[in-house]
Amino acid sequence: MAGNQARAVIIHSQRITGLTSDVIAELIIEIGPLWHERHQAVLTARPRRRAVGAGAKHKLVFVDRLLATLVHLRHGATHDVLACWFGVDRSTITRAIGEVRPLLAGRGCTVAPGIRLRTLAEVVGHLGASGRTGIIDGTEIRVRRPAAGRKDREKFISGKNKQNAVKSMVVTDADGRVLFCSPAEPASCAGITHARQLGLVTLLANGPAVEILADAGSSRPPPLPAIRTCEPRGQTALLDAPPPTMHELVRLESDFKRILPRAGMTRV
Repeated sequence: MAGNQARAVIIHSQRITGLTSDVIAELIIEIGPLWHERHQAVLTARPRRRAVGAGAKHKLVFVDRLLATLVHLRHGATHDVLACWFGVDRSTITRAIGEVRPLLAGRGCTVAPGIRLRTLAEVVGHLGASGRTGIIDGTEIRVRRPAAGRKDREKFISGKNKQNAVKSMVVTDADGRVLFCSPAEPASCAGITHARQLGLVTLLANGPAVEILADAGSSRPPPLPAIRTCEPRGQTALLDAPPPTMHELVRLESDFKRILPRAGMTRV
């Protein structure tokens, strides 16, 4: 299966990408021009010996690049498999996914007509304004072993699965609708550290009143009053206390450093 045949199968089978053909068409219309602008900017920014447009043409057109990226994100298919599907080299698929993923991430998540969330701050503000409960959890995705000699090679080894992986933090609402997915970090990065780097602690401390569910990685209290922990058996503990004193803030800050969220939390 290669080329046009692979494209037709992916578009018409919702099980492959999880998206209908109409949604894929909307993505092509919205992201296609952005990808073309970036590609032309790269061509004109570097010294050239030939005019723009000369030379070999793309064997993997933008539609195929988008579909390959969607399949990779949906099923974690390796670049080698996708290269066989579309009849190109693995490096072409790797380059295509690297180009399209930032465009999809910048598009954000549409939660209602006219409301699109692109940053974690917008997600916290939306949950606070709507009074809805959020769910936060980390997920790991297996990746190829980094090349030998890379300085941060060992950082990709997951302490949980003992495999090479990357980790992302996902925020959903109570109905399971995805509101935010963070950039991937090496799997050795603790989930709570990842949350700190994304600024979640500051947003919860200084932002609107928001209730967020998180899996209980420890029997200690939650790091902030806005977070409610969920035990594996469904038991919950809620801190709904008056504003904490300075001593309590220091204690909660210390506890926050020790909590390690567990990946794979199911619907509460």
